[in-house]
Amino acid sequence: MYLHQFLLEVLEAQVKPGRVLIIYGPRRVGKTTLILKFLENKTNYLSVSSEDIDVQYYLASQSVSKLSSFVGQHKLLVIDEAQKISNIGLNLKLLVDHFPHLSIIATGSSSFDLANQVGEPLTGRKKTLQMFPLSQIELGETENIVQTRSNLEERLIYGSYPEIILTKTPGEKIEYLRELVSSYLYKDILELDGVRKSDQLIKLLQLLAFQIGKEVSHTEIGKQLGINKGTVERYLDLLEKAFVLIKVSGFSRNLRKEISKQNRYYFYDVGIRNAIINQFNHLPLRNDVGEIWENYLIMERLKKQEYKKISSNNYYWRTYDQKEIDWVEEREGVLHGYEIKWQTKNIKEPALWRQTYPNALFQIINNENYLEFIT
Repeated sequence: MYLHQFLLEVLEAQVKPGRVLIIYGPRRVGKTTLILKFLENKTNYLSVSSEDIDVQYYLASQSVSKLSSFVGQHKLLVIDEAQKISNIGLNLKLLVDHFPHLSIIATGSSSFDLANQVGEPLTGRKKTLQMFPLSQIELGETENIVQTRSNLEERLIYGSYPEIILTKTPGEKIEYLRELVSSYLYKDILELDGVRKSDQLIKLLQLLAFQIGKEVSHTEIGKQLGINKGTVERYLDLLEKAFVLIKVSGFSRNLRKEISKQNRYYFYDVGIRNAIINQFNHLPLRNDVGEIWENYLIMERLKKQEYKKISSNNYYWRTYDQKEIDWVEEREGVLHGYEIKWQTKNIKEPALWRQTYPNALFQIINNENYLEFIT
């Protein structure tokens, strides 16, 4: 069964001769499925995997003649996991420069090397798209609002990876998530020089799983893991680039009471977060519903921003005396504050927020009104 992917129509509009379209996203998020669906009615294309040694030989050659013999008369070239090819940016530039009839799609499950390599060589000749686990925008095309609300608890426990949505039983979902965490989550990171201890990454993610919606001290985490602050910062940066975590910074206009130097971290998928701590209990049996609800809504909001091209600077806001707003968007010069609660119980807009930013907007998002926020 094919679950509609929002980016399918985007591909149709963005794949053009003389241009490179780069698609980033976590492993198993559906990049290959997207490409296969896109190619269904296409002809005269060449689709290759960068794990093939012969593909690596030609696409890393920096030789126009070798690239020409490889591409031939094809009008579309698709390269899967392109970050595995040495000097891929320079070779893509050669292809664009010497074969103006050629359209190119390159996918990557990490932004480590691919982003660095294609940045400068392809300035002005590339378009970048980001893929996430399935969004409610996409899932809403195959379910009505009653089904959406009925499926909410499963989304909060098991997440929204395509295979999870298609898998029927809780046992199968848990098995898939455990396999995903153990086999794929750290693969790109551990391939890098200098990163050899997966146990430290696991412990780091376990600590972060219990700090959703809270500021993270790199120094304190370092002490708990027995590593220095610099190593913690490096691991966090790598986990961001491998699409495991996203970072949100504090908002401040230099009010002395505002916290802005520490970051909060959220998981790309709440199912992955729950698998890391091996916690799949139903919501009434959990004491972390607020945390996973906040993580879920923030990621769904980011998917909406990406897919609907909503330009926004995103933050959290908190003061030293514990006044806070979970999610702040700065859009077109206007501040939008959102307080995220599973259930609303006498929540009021912080007085200091209104005093400091009198033109800002404020809204409470809960399990009754959340769909407009994420779709």
